[in-house]
Amino acid sequence: MAAIVTDKFRILNASNFINSVTSGNDSYYVFLGLDNPTLNGYFGGRNTNWDSDVPVPTDNLEYLSHYRDTSLFGKRIISSNIRRLIRKVNWTSNTSYEMYRHDYSIQNPTPNSNSSRVYDSNYYVINSDFRVYICIDNGSSGTNLKGNKSQDEPTFTDLEPSSAGISGDGYVWKYLFSVSPSDIIKFDSTEYIVTPNNWDTSTDSQIISVRENGNSGSTNQNQIKKVYIENSGSGYSSGVVDILGDGLGGRVSITVNSSGSIISTQVVSGGYGYTWGIVDLGSIQPVGSIPNPAKLIPIIPPSRGHGYDLYTELGSDKVLIYARFDDSTKDFPTDTKFAQVGIIKNPTTFSSDTVIFTENQYSSLGAIKLTSDFIGTPVIGQEITQEVSGGTARGYVASYDSETKVLKYFQDRSLYFGNNLNQTDYNSVTTKSKIYNFESTGGPISPYSGSVDTSFTSNKVTIGSKVIDLGVSFTSGLANPEINKKTGDIIYIDNRPLVTRDIRQKEDIKIILEF
Repeated sequence: MAAIVTDKFRILNASNFINSVTSGNDSYYVFLGLDNPTLNGYFGGRNTNWDSDVPVPTDNLEYLSHYRDTSLFGKRIISSNIRRLIRKVNWTSNTSYEMYRHDYSIQNPTPNSNSSRVYDSNYYVINSDFRVYICIDNGSSGTNLKGNKSQDEPTFTDLEPSSAGISGDGYVWKYLFSVSPSDIIKFDSTEYIVTPNNWDTSTDSQIISVRENGNSGSTNQNQIKKVYIENSGSGYSSGVVDILGDGLGGRVSITVNSSGSIISTQVVSGGYGYTWGIVDLGSIQPVGSIPNPAKLIPIIPPSRGHGYDLYTELGSDKVLIYARFDDSTKDFPTDTKFAQVGIIKNPTTFSSDTVIFTENQYSSLGAIKLTSDFIGTPVIGQEITQEVSGGTARGYVASYDSETKVLKYFQDRSLYFGNNLNQTDYNSVTTKSKIYNFESTGGPISPYSGSVDTSFTSNKVTIGSKVIDLGVSFTSGLANPEINKKTGDIIYIDNRPLVTRDIRQKEDIKIILEF
């Protein structure tokens, strides 16, 4: 049985994901994690060659929970930081572009790129002013299949299709939108163009003008913009004729040469409601038989007209997510490292399995406020221990602030395996494989000299005249993560060479999801 997943399904999935993120019903976060990926042989793909041979992430339930365990902190994805994408096609002089057609296929590939889908061809451009245009006509016909080379850069913002200059290159462009300056700063890249969010509901005046101009109806008969001459025929007369089909109101002006061959078509009324059409040449046909019949193809725009449904018109099945991590909050320590970037959906608050966390950012690390006499230099990724009631608490250092004496840590299953670093039995399994939490009344934090500051119960610390917000609340010197690390769906994970954070730098994370 032959079957396909259609382009429309992919575009719809991209739109549904955007809607899920921006509706406010779900909480999505970009997170950074895994500060010690080069521990040799440890669970989670860690190995000494991580930076030179980054492993492909594993997609199974075991690893998905491990990604949560080793996460450091996250930032919520908001509507201003997510956009649909299309391939970037820059306008350049003396280049051939495809004209938009609704009927490209394996049997009828695009003439220049030999693509079976319009979305894989260069049928739109972005100019030097970040304005995007779709090619309505490139001068092609049945006798000039590939069309001409574009000579005039489109720069206009008129609503109706137009040529871009006076070269006579045969190109007709339709203006669609301009990339906003803020989107250029956040989302611009060498490979993709960012499209506006909420095209169908936007109140931006320019978007409204383009969208409503493309909304053909009985009082706005402008759907069809181009009738393609595949076979010019002979023996015809010039005249204005109707476009028949399942729509109404389409009319096209026909011009012929001295032998009655059709040399040009000009749509004088685009009509509305067409999903297919045929030009009624009956009134200008040669008398009697038609020895050389013409073939004219009305080009049907997507939806109601060009500009009405931007995402379908441009094949927007990719989404770009942007997040910036800087030193603006203690939730994002600048002395840590990370080797994983991910997206998590709907983690819950620390004390709940059902209450979804909704704040703008979170720390997924435990924290210890150390006494002022603490001596030592914690190393990121180093194992720390504390003797507590019943056994030994273990963790990996994620951050240490020598000014505030706050040490942040995480615990993952690699701390509890034996020498084989897996579930193989070992002599001390009874004591070492049981998870213990760090305690206010426990012993010193090894391998250092210093203990938990049990007198500290606050979310701020005062040093001299400076009050520092720690981002989390401490009780008797300890603070929990802000999320329940057993919850949330990991929907994206990316392994990368270890990145060392620094107070002088900001991490601008850009994630592209393709549906």
